[in-house]
Amino acid sequence: MGKTYADFVEFMTPFAGNILEFFYILVGLSLIMTAVRAFRDKSNSVRIGTAIFWLLLGVVFALGNYIPFMIDGILILVMGALTLFKQVKLGKVADIDEEKSEKAAARIGGKIFLPCVSLALFAVVISQIAPFGPLSGQIGIGIAAILSLLIAMIITKAKPKVILDDTDRMLQQVGTTGILPQLLAALGVIFNAAGVGTVISNAISGFVPDGNRLIGVIAYCLGMVIFTMIMGNGFAAFTVITAGIGVPFVISQGADPVIAGALAMTAGFCGTLLTPMAANFNALPVALLEMKDNNAVIKAQAPIAFIMILLHIGLMYFWAF
Repeated sequence: MGKTYADFVEFMTPFAGNILEFFYILVGLSLIMTAVRAFRDKSNSVRIGTAIFWLLLGVVFALGNYIPFMIDGILILVMGALTLFKQVKLGKVADIDEEKSEKAAARIGGKIFLPCVSLALFAVVISQIAPFGPLSGQIGIGIAAILSLLIAMIITKAKPKVILDDTDRMLQQVGTTGILPQLLAALGVIFNAAGVGTVISNAISGFVPDGNRLIGVIAYCLGMVIFTMIMGNGFAAFTVITAGIGVPFVISQGADPVIAGALAMTAGFCGTLLTPMAANFNALPVALLEMKDNNAVIKAQAPIAFIMILLHIGLMYFWAF
């Protein structure tokens, strides 16, 4: 009795890292499961390399914080070498019964979207009512994913084996491109530590007039779009462009850092729609859908991307200040 919400938050904060680590271990275990299945797949001509790739990725996710960082780096380099020498490919996955799928689709109908909507809703609610420090958003997504999975199992009446089969199928179909977001986000941190942001800031200062908010906003948004196109990931671009352009030319002029930063991140995602470097977004669908034009997805997205870029510039200029 007499305990306040602030006391509860203070009590739970030390456990936040453990909660997040639990989710990483779950992801690692699912990757290791795929490694075992790949190793048992005698039809895959490179089953050994495929199994090693998924095993190493699972180890990095599950034990990355418990082994020396140098070992983590070596494991990632080995995964890169396996990919370079084409030792990783899609093997045999669980077959889909088309007749059962059609019957299930007719029975479930629009309720199939409930888990997706629930995931987003749970993530927002959990992160707002349980602020465990800077990791609250990630923890919210982890908890929301588990709750949404349970909802999906209730709606579809799927057995646990179906969950495991579909997890393996998704991981193998995504393939090596699934590791790109993590690598590119890490690359963004490395670029920032190396001073790339300072170099960009010095280059931009030569033609961005002091005190001109509009030009600063345009430079910030377009910088996020262009650098995201180069890096293939908005997270990789964010640290560099925010340090090099956002802080000196937008935030220092009085922009709300929360609003400006959020809009800059989503402006970067506009660049994601326009680049083949975002392989998991633009190249993977082409492969899965067996499209003849490798740039078909980008071409379809480009008009919306350009419109969204203009909207981001307007929103940041009128909303952030």
